[in-house]
Amino acid sequence: MKTLKDVSIGQTVKVKKLTGEGPVKRRIMDMGITKGVEIYVRKVAPLGDPVEVTVRGYELSLRKADAEIIEVE
Repeated sequence: MKTLKDVSIGQTVKVKKLTGEGPVKRRIMDMGITKGVEIYVRKVAPLGDPVEVTVRGYELSLRKADAEIIEVE
């Protein structure tokens, strides 16, 4: 299982599923990250937190913990 946290800078991946539950999953879906959407990894901070991505044409910063629940392919 590959998560958004494992993706290298410059790669584009497709969301397979969100493994989290409750408010965290809802918040991620509210940000436009849903099944089938493409995510481009722009930048990762030196310590890996946060991860900067482009989703649906806008830029977003995600915490490592949030990136871990986004399963990608």
